[in-house]
Amino acid sequence: MSTENGSSGNGALVRLSKISKNFRRGSEDIHVLSDLNLEVGKGEFLALMGPSGSGKSTLLNLIGGLDRTTVGTIEVGGEHIEKMSDRALAAWRARHIGFVFQFYNLLPVLSAEKNVELPLLLTNLSSLERKKHVAAALDIVGLSHRANHSPRTLSGGEQQRVGIARAIVTDPTLLLCDEPTGDLDRASGDEILSLMQALNKDQGKTFIMVTHDPHASARAGRTVHLDKGQLSTEAPE
Repeated sequence: MSTENGSSGNGALVRLSKISKNFRRGSEDIHVLSDLNLEVGKGEFLALMGPSGSGKSTLLNLIGGLDRTTVGTIEVGGEHIEKMSDRALAAWRARHIGFVFQFYNLLPVLSAEKNVELPLLLTNLSSLERKKHVAAALDIVGLSHRANHSPRTLSGGEQQRVGIARAIVTDPTLLLCDEPTGDLDRASGDEILSLMQALNKDQGKTFIMVTHDPHASARAGRTVHLDKGQLSTEAPE
């Protein structure tokens, strides 16, 4: 059984208990995660490392409610998301989860500010309130002056900053980052990691970051390794 506990003094925000995830391929069951336990403290910055195919992104998707466990329970902020209906889970995800992707996932036909506004369209905020939230998020990531620019006119680092602004605009409970620096050069990647660290330390944002890069994981407060469906504090040999 694989167990990793957070050390945050603020208590656990995320609790995974006896998680297993299987996929069906033809007549074969593929076991991706097996009897996995994990706690992530409120305000923690956790890096999740592992070789390709180890199940890192699968685990992130389970925590974010994008996929369902085969066995086990997932509790985020005191709510058991595995018990939710698809509709309730979608509403929960919109309120509580901010996603940051490796390839930014920005809509090229929209400006930076319109991309950031997208998650707010699922809320009851007025147009004026949405505009204020978007302006605040872009200011936090240092891109107020690029608000009206389309993604194709932005550098990779700027596009990822827009992605982070979009992730934080709803003031989510948890930020899930899947290889956020994987498509960036080292200098741009360092800027993004510094921004994430600042959001973690100055605003108390909780991060779970999937990465294959030890340079990136060194910025996190704690690193766990996933290999063959199991978690460990030690890198696999």
